[in-house]
Amino acid sequence: MSASDPSAGCFTGFSRLIATASAVRRLTREEGEALRAFGEQAAADGTTLRQLVARHLRYARATWSEAPDSTDSTLAMVVQAIDAMAEGYDRAQHHAVRRQEAARSEFLDDLLHGHTDLGRLAERADRFGLRLSHDHAVAVATGPALYAEGDDVPRRVERAVTSRFGEREILLTTKEGRLVCVAPGDRRDVLAYFAEQARAAAGGGRTAIGRSHRGAGGVVHSFEEALDTLALATRLGLEDPVLDTADFMVYPVLTRDRQAMADLVRTALGPLLKARGGPETSLTTLTVYFEAGCNTTEAARRLSLSARALTYRLERIHRLTGTDPTDPLQRYTLQTAIIGARLLKWPAQSL
Repeated sequence: MSASDPSAGCFTGFSRLIATASAVRRLTREEGEALRAFGEQAAADGTTLRQLVARHLRYARATWSEAPDSTDSTLAMVVQAIDAMAEGYDRAQHHAVRRQEAARSEFLDDLLHGHTDLGRLAERADRFGLRLSHDHAVAVATGPALYAEGDDVPRRVERAVTSRFGEREILLTTKEGRLVCVAPGDRRDVLAYFAEQARAAAGGGRTAIGRSHRGAGGVVHSFEEALDTLALATRLGLEDPVLDTADFMVYPVLTRDRQAMADLVRTALGPLLKARGGPETSLTTLTVYFEAGCNTTEAARRLSLSARALTYRLERIHRLTGTDPTDPLQRYTLQTAIIGARLLKWPAQSL
């Protein structure tokens, strides 16, 4: 078959379909399935849909003399044939995407849980553009609903990220209802953009970004850091949409000895239980005051109070606890106790 042959790469029997076109002629079930199978095979062979359609349109034009007198009938048959091939092509593409999504999810599961040897993991990682000998960081995003591979939100996020940064060296998948993005350790811009797109696509949610670590174990470490940061933010009642694990390193240190932290909370904040109306107002006042950098004017604004009213509250806390929140040498005790109270859910839960 010469290179100029219009039938090259076309469905066998396409000219017969054109020649037998009529006003009432429809594809038979066998013809439709054969055309869909041809479209699937074309996708598997790497033919683009544009190439597939163009070839058959050229072939239809070249064999138009074999067609019946009715142009409308001939065009209708060409449309049916191309539509069937395109359906098969789309089906192949859909299956390929599903297989790729499943492969990524399985790879991440094996990577995080050590279900295979490191050599085999490195080989599989290379298919996704990851070099496990290098540094990587992981971002984990949660949303209003749980995610699964193939859902609209994960696909929209993946399209946005890969369109901007390409597919190499970046792995996006889902894990236990969360979106996960693995990127080179020096590409924090990728993870920041992933967080932005995840929130936009889901209409809410938050993302935690783990620190950069080396090797296969480093990916696991960064992933676990991100999960821990998400859990910590929930316990602290934080509303920040993006959380950097590096900003939360002090909290594991503070909570490593739970009993010591509980003793501090009881000792430093316990006297607030005697405040009129309970300790909540005082705890909120201290929390906002510390979050405002101990700036009285800013804290008063956030609490919708006058500076004088806030000063009175702080003086009352000083009288009850014996610790002055405005004194740089004393405030650290109260600030640490406030963090501990939020982590231990005191006073809602007894210590």
